[in-house]
Amino acid sequence: MRGLQRSFLFVPGNNPGMVQTADLFESDVVIFDLEDAVAPSEKDSARILLSEAFKRFNYQNCETMVRVNSADTHYFDKDIPVVATLGVDYILLPKATVEDIKRLEAYLDKLESPLGIFAIIESSIALEKAFDIATASVRMRGLLLGGEDLTADLGVVRTKEGLEIQYARNRVAVACKAAGIVAIDTPYTDVVDESYLVTDIEEGKRFAMMAKASISPRHIDSIHSVYAPSEKEVVYAYRVLSAMKQAQAKGLGVFSLDGKMIDSPIVKRAERIFALAKKIGLQVTGVEYDA
Repeated sequence: MRGLQRSFLFVPGNNPGMVQTADLFESDVVIFDLEDAVAPSEKDSARILLSEAFKRFNYQNCETMVRVNSADTHYFDKDIPVVATLGVDYILLPKATVEDIKRLEAYLDKLESPLGIFAIIESSIALEKAFDIATASVRMRGLLLGGEDLTADLGVVRTKEGLEIQYARNRVAVACKAAGIVAIDTPYTDVVDESYLVTDIEEGKRFAMMAKASISPRHIDSIHSVYAPSEKEVVYAYRVLSAMKQAQAKGLGVFSLDGKMIDSPIVKRAERIFALAKKIGLQVTGVEYDA
């Protein structure tokens, strides 16, 4: 859904069928991939395919992004001029460093492109510098944790339980929260055994991730379900905001609900939950969104 950023679906940039129907998968953001999903011999044809696709389709149901090749490859300089003219919303930079972000920013400035930047954290040094990367450019919009490459760099086994990336999830999430940008959790990569899918999504949310990347359209519904507020949360948010309005009408600076003082962080959380519930059209008994 355009305007929301809960789900980020990777679509191979060299797959005509998926490129053509990308906005039908109901992912909030679609990432057209020019990097890992595309073999070296198909890089040029993938760029041509995306160029033609964006001339024909408007992808009005989702936001769009292109993952370009990393800045240390010769494909990078071929990708950027093409992506900058497609009309996508964002560009995703893999294997990001602060220097790479600044180089990309300068490139986009020169092309007078309005593109926002997302970056992938997929090495130990990038994880340690997550906040520096998150604040490297005014164009920064979010960080995506690349769990597979990170664990390979760390020399540990990637498991479905995900204990080995707990610290990384929280580190990226904290950096993004501090920088005011979106923290995106690593994809669940087993497309055969999905028994841990929901648990994996919930684990990322528990460590303060704000969204989830995916390599399968089948995972989108589960992502949206986990990242939707519960009815209990919506009801409480509604009560907090209603009590706040009543207090303001009486000229009160502070107020209580159920015998507990309500401070600014609780109000802000209630506002976020209520706004999300309204945006996704979540119907909850006793809650009036336009009241």
